[in-house]
Amino acid sequence: MANNTDSNNPMDFAQNLWEKMGFSLPGMVTPTFDVDELEKRLVDLKTVESWLKMNLSMLQMTIKTLEMQCSTLNAVRQIGNIKPDQVMASALPFAKAPAEAGDDDSAADPLQSAMWPWALMQKIQTQMQEAMEKQAAALTSTDSTSTKADK
Repeated sequence: MANNTDSNNPMDFAQNLWEKMGFSLPGMVTPTFDVDELEKRLVDLKTVESWLKMNLSMLQMTIKTLEMQCSTLNAVRQIGNIKPDQVMASALPFAKAPAEAGDDDSAADPLQSAMWPWALMQKIQTQMQEAMEKQAAALTSTDSTSTKADK
C-alpha cells in the first residue's frame, strides 16, 4: 500500500485523518497550555459529571420502582389465586354457597367477589383467637396443677 505523506509522524497522520472528516484534531490529543482554557474544560467536565450522576440516580430510582411494582403485581396475582368462594362460604354467615355445576344461576354475587378479603381477615382473626384461648387454657391448667403441688 502506497503512502502519499512524506512524514512518518503518527500525530501528522491522525491530524490528517481528522481534517479529512471535517474536524480538527481533538483537544484531548493535543494538550493546551492556556490556564483559562483548562479551567473552562474542568468546569464543563464537572458539569457533565454532575448531569451524569443525576441521570444515574434517576435510572436507579426507576429500576427500584419497577422492582417494587413487579413484586406488588406478583403478590396481587398470588392473592388472586385464593378461591374467594371457599373463604366466603366458611367465614361469612350471609355468604351463599358456591354455585353448583347444574345451577342456572351461575352469575356470581357481587358482594361475594368484593368481600372475600374481609372474609379472609375474619377467618384468620377467628383462628388466632381460638389459638390464644387454647394457650390461655393450657397455662391456667398448668398453673392450677403447679399451685396444688406446692401446697
